[in-house]
Amino acid sequence: MGEFVRLEVADGVATIRLDRPKMNAINARLRDELAEAARAADADPAVRAVILYGGERVFAAGADIKEMAELSYVEAAGHCRALQGALDAVAGIGAPVVAAITGYALGGGLELALCADFRVAGESAKVGQPEILLGVIPGAGGTQRLPRLIGPSRAKDLIFTGRHVPADEALDLGLVDKVVPDDQVYEAAKELAARYAGGPAAALRAAKEAVDAGLEVDLATGLEIERLHFSALFATEDQKIGMRSFVEEGPGKAKFVGR
Repeated sequence: MGEFVRLEVADGVATIRLDRPKMNAINARLRDELAEAARAADADPAVRAVILYGGERVFAAGADIKEMAELSYVEAAGHCRALQGALDAVAGIGAPVVAAITGYALGGGLELALCADFRVAGESAKVGQPEILLGVIPGAGGTQRLPRLIGPSRAKDLIFTGRHVPADEALDLGLVDKVVPDDQVYEAAKELAARYAGGPAAALRAAKEAVDAGLEVDLATGLEIERLHFSALFATEDQKIGMRSFVEEGPGKAKFVGR
């Protein structure tokens, strides 16, 4: 457990919990602890799904501007590379990842949420990429992951204006997948994560890798990626369990073991 990031595992679901008062501003220490927690969750065979959570009040209000304000060009390049690396570690978690967004998810906070597969937001949550208001642009994936999620013109609107987007609009944009009462955000994320915790772990990882990698290549290459992952799953115990259960009992009754 780090100073600002905790990793807690229960019933196959890991929670990566940001806890840096008051707004979970992402400084170098939190960034490094986040990367460490993501790698630990990915390496733990007991982890079948992951929740990103900043607590009841705020997800993450962005990068620590005081730490960044006087950086030189060389220092800024290194800072950006390190932050991108930390968020890449989160995006690289093989298990399904759900971001539980309370309060603000701004700048680096939204970029962290974009690394998840799904996003659940509280009714009063606000998201956005306000870096333009500081004279810079998003530097931890906002110009890349955001347009891939909601399309280039909608992403440009958020990035060019820096405006805060309320939860209902974020849902309409496809920026979040579900909006719930503020006090139910974590439980809603946990329910979503629990859907996957009992699933075939290798197949879920393969599906995530195939979709994510396929988005970056041409269709023919993507289909080859899919074929290789599909074929490899016939070496797993869960494939035998799943297909035998289907034949003998019908769909949806398999009890997977994660191997």
